[in-house]
Amino acid sequence: MSRYFPEINKKLAFGLMRLPTVGDQIDYDQLNSMVDAFIQNGFNYFDTALPYHNGMSEVAFAKCVADRYPRDQYLLANKLSQFCFKTEADILPVFHKQLETCHVDYFDFYLLHALNNKRYQILEEMQAIQKCLKLKEEGKIRHLGFSFHDTADVLDRILTEHPELEFVQLQINYADLDDNMVQAQKCYDVAVKHNKPVMVMEPVKGGSLATLTPTARKVLDDLHGGSPASYAIRFCASLEQVEIVLSGMSNIAQLQDNIGYMKDFKPLTCTEYHAINQVRKIMKETPTIGCTTCKYCLEGCPKGIGIPHFFNCLNQLNVYGGDGAFRQYKHHVIKFNPASHCIGCRKCESVCPQKLPIVELLKTVAKTFE
Repeated sequence: MSRYFPEINKKLAFGLMRLPTVGDQIDYDQLNSMVDAFIQNGFNYFDTALPYHNGMSEVAFAKCVADRYPRDQYLLANKLSQFCFKTEADILPVFHKQLETCHVDYFDFYLLHALNNKRYQILEEMQAIQKCLKLKEEGKIRHLGFSFHDTADVLDRILTEHPELEFVQLQINYADLDDNMVQAQKCYDVAVKHNKPVMVMEPVKGGSLATLTPTARKVLDDLHGGSPASYAIRFCASLEQVEIVLSGMSNIAQLQDNIGYMKDFKPLTCTEYHAINQVRKIMKETPTIGCTTCKYCLEGCPKGIGIPHFFNCLNQLNVYGGDGAFRQYKHHVIKFNPASHCIGCRKCESVCPQKLPIVELLKTVAKTFE
């Protein structure tokens, strides 16, 4: 039973961000089967947002959940995505359109989406929180919170200035606990300080913690207790302040794995915590490119190569294994020229504070990903 929200049945949420597809289209037949298994096993929390699947995630929810199940058998979380509208006058029309698209009369949970310092300031100027509170008074929103991607200091300021926000959704996984960019542990500690329940996103780090390198995976396999993903999700669900953990399940096999160990959730044991710490140690000791993503190299590159983004892909591959790094590389070459376009001018190296041998490293990137 949930500590803060008794309507939440179990600690696993169905994130509708990485749905099963056939070609470029959502596989509704498979999604129906996944939804059926999810609900029949006692789970009831679904999470969507307007930008997911190019606007089709809300439609998929309506088709596969709202049109097929009574309203009291599911909870729906949706989000106000500032990057999907332009003016203050757009907020209420966007909200009501979301209700219409999802085929519901209210949202159980509604979040200001992906807040960082900049988006928070924009939404403050638009009086977005006040508008959402009015919608809550009208019964259109049951619980109001926000998802967050910034430093712990910014999180502390938002929760201090708006104690009426009921919960926060954070990116937490065991690999990002002490990451300087994500600040997962520090942000979690801020939520605890303010006594705010936490919804966890990216518990498997975009799928990276479901694969792992052979050395890291062996540590978890030796436990003989579950998949790598199971330890990642249970790690987050074991945190005292965590209400629910979102998983973006892309096929029936992933869903069956998740519900298998979350139907009757048991917190991690001391032995399992020790194993996860071993995996974290292996990750930290894996050699990586010491790029700090300052992006000075991007400014003078005559070929428009996505240098820091590509280095991050190579680091991700070396630390986590799997095919996630290859997907990220394909995503980045939509915006930037690939590593193989490097002409060796070394302008990037002349401005790199870390004095990295960028030209040689780009050759490794090209050989690996192209």
